[in-house]
Parts: sequence; C-alpha cells; structure tokens
Amino acid sequence: MSTLPIQTLDSGDLQDRVARFQKVHEQIVTQVHRVIVGQEEVIDQVMVALFVGGHCLITGLPGTAKTLLVRTLATILGLDFKRIQFTPDLMPSDITGTDIIEEEPGTGRRTWTFVAGPIFANVLLADEINRTPPKTQSALLEAMQELSCTVRGHQYKIEAPFFVLATQNPIELEGTYPLPEAQLDRFLFNTVLDYLSAEDEVKVVDLTTTTRSAQPDTVTNATEILGFQQLVRMVPIAESVSRYAVELVRATRPNDANAPDFVKNYVNFGASVRAAQFVVLASKARALLRNRYHVAYEDVRALAAPILRHRILLNFHAESERLDSDAILKRLLEWKPEPK
Repeated sequence: MSTLPIQTLDSGDLQDRVARFQKVHEQIVTQVHRVIVGQEEVIDQVMVALFVGGHCLITGLPGTAKTLLVRTLATILGLDFKRIQFTPDLMPSDITGTDIIEEEPGTGRRTWTFVAGPIFANVLLADEINRTPPKTQSALLEAMQELSCTVRGHQYKIEAPFFVLATQNPIELEGTYPLPEAQLDRFLFNTVLDYLSAEDEVKVVDLTTTTRSAQPDTVTNATEILGFQQLVRMVPIAESVSRYAVELVRATRPNDANAPDFVKNYVNFGASVRAAQFVVLASKARALLRNRYHVAYEDVRALAAPILRHRILLNFHAESERLDSDAILKRLLEWKPEPK
C-alpha cells in the first residue's frame, strides 16, 4: 500500500500563501457584491465549497439570483463555465457527450470521435436539476466523485478544479424528480437562498433598472484555486473538535446508541461518514476565511445545518407533526452544545 507524500512548507512560504488566500477571498467577495446584493451567508457557503473542492446544491425560489450568482463566481474565478438547463427530455449523453461516426474526406474511412458534453468544464451550473429523471441526474454521479466520465466503455478525465453548482426550486413540484439520496450525499452543502431584506431589495432595484451594467473582474485562476484547496487541508484541527464533529454526525443516526430520543422518533436514516469528512473539511476552510489558523467549535456548529439538512431522512411521524430537517438539526445543536 502506498501513500501520497505530505506537503511541507517553511513558515515564510506558508505565511505568504495564507496572506494570498485571504487577499483573494476579499477580492472575490468584493467583486461578487458588485453584482449580487446581500446573501452573505449563501456567498460564504459557496466560497467554503470552492476552497474545499466540494459541490453545492442551491435551493431557492424563482427570481432570487441563483443562476446569476453562479455565473458571476465563474467569471471572477477565471474558470471555464458551462450551463445545463435540466428538462424532462434531457438525456445522459446531453451531459456527458457522445461518440459520433466521422468519415475521412479522402479515404472514406469511418472512425469514432468523442464529442465532449458540457460536463467538461470547471464550473458546471446544473439549473433546476430536479426537473429531469433520475437516469439523467445520475450522469453527474461519477464526475462529482471521481472527476471522470465514462462513455461507451471509455473513461475521460475531467480537469480539476471541478464544481457542480446545482439549483432547484422548492415550489412547483409537479412533474419534478427528487434527487436520489446517493446524489444528494455528494453535495457538500444544501444552501437555502431566501428572499432579501427590504433594504437590499431596494438596492437590487436601483442596481438593475438603469443603463449601468456591473461587470465583475477576474481575480484568480484554476491553478491558484487548486493550491488554496491544498492549503485548507493543512489547517490543524484539535482532536477534541474533530471528535465533536464526528459525534454530532453520529447523533443523526437513529440506530446509534448515543442518539437523542427525538432523532430516534423522527429520523429514518442519518448522515453518512462522508458528512463527517465534509464537516471537518468545511470547518477548516471557514476558519481560514475568518483569519484563524485552527478550527473552532463554532465552525463546526455554523456549518452543521447546510451540510446535514439534505442527508437526514425523516419518517412519517416528523411529517405528521410538520417537522423538517432544519428543525431536527436545531434541536440537535441545542442537545449537544460545544464542550466547555
């Protein structure tokens, strides 16, 4: 069994990389706010997903700037951007690409040629992902986990960084297809994009109903983003904080001996091991984004809801009492406060 070598840096190089990370983060947020008003929590979670190398599911009502946010981020990051509008008649090959037969003009010889689909990008916007059948949704599974795509038995690599930012509409559920649990588990966050405050909505109207058009600037590139992802993984985390994150995730499983009674009463299936990995990784990114060089309990608690809300399946008792996953997670965080 072989292991990858652990990257080591001297203190001077490390400080320079951290300083550059924080500067780029500030520039990204500044550029985003030239186009997007408010939504600080959503932007923060998307930024964490970016620096972790995870994917993000954005749930929001129509007209809340979901698509605009993703397109703006792709421009700022200097990444190749593709968009797929998911519809009921979309086929898996419309996402992955397909082989076609081409004939050479001179010889008449026919050969198979692979025509890449929109999945071969750095930032993929899967718009209204729940409007296509599971067969087509599953075309993203391999790419999201393995950074590869298999077509007719041939495997094609997708260049890193690769982010799937999927949107879904929580209303108009007629004719939609809920994402299967296996695919939901591959999303780092389920970010909820809500209505703006009255003041922010006035700013949006003032910004978008004139002849001015805000254009964000590019502030980084793919190579630098990959370096930032490695930097995030180097952030230290205390064993006690890591254990707290694991215990919080395990407490969502009704068959766990230490799970609280309300979880056993209302939850059918809890979060996976991948959820615990994501909680720790995302907490590292959040700490670094806040100019801290270690993970705190507050990082774990702040990110627990968006990481776990799409990973716990509630039973009919919860539905009958109109409890959703956010209500269960709120009770869970109250039941398990951070250690003193």
